[in-house]
Amino acid sequence: MTFTYPPARRGDVVDLHHGREIADPYRWLEDLDSNETAAFVAAQNAVSGPYLAGLPDRVGLIERMTELWDIPRTEPPQVRGEGADRVMVWSHNDGLADQPTYWVQHGAAEPVVLLDPNTLSDDGAVAVVGSALSDDGRLFAYLLAEAGSDRQQLAIRRTDNGEDLADRLDHLRFTSIAWMGDGFFYVRWPETKPGSTAPVKDPSVHYHRIGTEQADDPLVFHNDDDPEPIYMVELTEDLRYLVLADVLGTDRRNGLLYLDLAVHGDTISSGGTVDPAVWVRLVERGVAAHDVVLHVADGDDSRLLVQTDRDAPNGRIVAVDLASPDPDSWVTLVAETEHALEWSAALAGELLVNHLVEASARLTRYSADGTELGSLPLPGLGTITGLAGRFVEPAVFLGYQSFVEPPTVLRAQDGVTEVWAGSKPPIDPSDLVVERMHAVSTDGAEVGMFVVRRADAELPGPVELYGYGGFTINLTPTYSPARLAFLEAGGIVVVANLRGGSEHGEPWHEQGSLGNKQQVFDDLIACGEHLLAEGIATAETLGIRGGSNGGLLTAATMLQRPDLFGAVISQVPVIDMLRFQHFTAGRFWTVEYGDAADPEAFEWLIEYSPLHNVESGVEYPPLLIMTAESDDRVVPMHAHKFAAEIQHQAGGGSEQPLLERVETRAGHGMGKPTAKLIEESADIYAFLLEHLCP
Repeated sequence: MTFTYPPARRGDVVDLHHGREIADPYRWLEDLDSNETAAFVAAQNAVSGPYLAGLPDRVGLIERMTELWDIPRTEPPQVRGEGADRVMVWSHNDGLADQPTYWVQHGAAEPVVLLDPNTLSDDGAVAVVGSALSDDGRLFAYLLAEAGSDRQQLAIRRTDNGEDLADRLDHLRFTSIAWMGDGFFYVRWPETKPGSTAPVKDPSVHYHRIGTEQADDPLVFHNDDDPEPIYMVELTEDLRYLVLADVLGTDRRNGLLYLDLAVHGDTISSGGTVDPAVWVRLVERGVAAHDVVLHVADGDDSRLLVQTDRDAPNGRIVAVDLASPDPDSWVTLVAETEHALEWSAALAGELLVNHLVEASARLTRYSADGTELGSLPLPGLGTITGLAGRFVEPAVFLGYQSFVEPPTVLRAQDGVTEVWAGSKPPIDPSDLVVERMHAVSTDGAEVGMFVVRRADAELPGPVELYGYGGFTINLTPTYSPARLAFLEAGGIVVVANLRGGSEHGEPWHEQGSLGNKQQVFDDLIACGEHLLAEGIATAETLGIRGGSNGGLLTAATMLQRPDLFGAVISQVPVIDMLRFQHFTAGRFWTVEYGDAADPEAFEWLIEYSPLHNVESGVEYPPLLIMTAESDDRVVPMHAHKFAAEIQHQAGGGSEQPLLERVETRAGHGMGKPTAKLIEESADIYAFLLEHLCP
């Protein structure tokens, strides 16, 4: 069939970048509230909607995905207290509910529903995106987000009767919640209008005391001279120190400050403002990653155990004497190994450490003095998706899943794990084959990938090659009902561990960021070529998919090698690499991509920016660009401008689809209702099956 695309006005905007004129004909699509943009979106959906709805595999995929999704899923519980005073809160989805329900159990009593987010909206688009149980278990603070927005509101519910308090906090994004006494610390952002795409900056740390107005929350930390950093706030478990991590954007090389609450806690509790001068700077930002694991006190000896990659690219755990905190005095407790240390936590009287071995979790237990206590067994090659517990509690709860095993909660104590909550896989795991392969990239580095298929799958077959390649985000084995349906239909799923992640430590990330970003695209191309050489796919049956930074990945790679792929999915993509920093959270990404205002960065950005590299007369593979109207992380203007440009360069029509799908009442992906996830997944895999079948 022939696709005819709705015409989009080309404006005359031209920017001057370091002496070079760059046209931006679709600048008007950056105004997401204009009638012209609304008409453009409606016209795009008028083309993509009927086409996707009519794909022959879509109805069957929806039916099968609905069956596969319909299994119970539980998250690790938050636990406070012991015996009759114990309070446990956890989330649970019976199967097809749009949002999980939160349950509470007091002592040995029967669990009861504490909070059902499905009652908060008619379409399931209001989600709980974060929560924290108070130290005494009486109060449950929870963060709400609507339609996938990063904007959050905080509410507080009593665990004994399920009633909300009058307290309501606004102007929140990316905040942690750290309880102390009858209140908690949190991060507040300046007020912005709903739907605003202006860059967000200048956060501050406050303390909210239960029963008071947010406007009266005392200021705990703010840097008047620097509005750029992001803050994360946490308390040491013994409530002795308030620890603040400050970081520029998505850079992992954070600084650490701490406040001695034994000295200043009363000032905060009584509503007093904290003088910034009393904060102690432990490490500067921009040097390495630092995460506080535990505070250890022995008389006058006070030490913080910190996970860091300072002088250890694969990570280590050190003891920092607060009386002599110079990095040269740090004592290594858990040494760097050949495997990347992904995270560590102080739980159940031990240090639990997760190293990545070929992108799968390996857990090791250590005492607080660094003595190795042995491994903690897991059911297979999988991923730890959640943790719950404290150092003073006897057990730890772990969220675990793999490509073939649904989300499971494991309870671990004294080196022994048992299933606390889980579901039987809806398909026989023995029917699936999970292989580990390696491609050789342009610089000779081996790039690993998981290849998942049915044991009886015909080769070559339709392949979804999935990648991300950025921001130190690792792609490890995870469970997906949508992928299972694709596998049952004869598809093959490949998950690639590209540069830009940190599967092999910080160097692996650095080799795929800033001026090295092209290496990520080369890695994905190398993986694709390896799959062809192994007979797993052909150029006609090889599809690529990625979201967010992964949407940039698939768009840029498609433009560089249109001959290699039979179909491309670009979800909520970053596309305009010259202007991303001017919108909402985009300024946080300059540490990963660079900033076009810098002449050196401009040169590498313009080379791969998808918006600026679409060529006329090139036959691109079938393309589905996916975005959502409430996405205030990667604003939809990226997808809109890309769709307009590639459709224009195709002459306003093409034999292969070059489509944009715009979701309503949804955002970047966080908290998306189950019904929308199934519809979206069916569109993705029906599109791939339509264009990749041999």
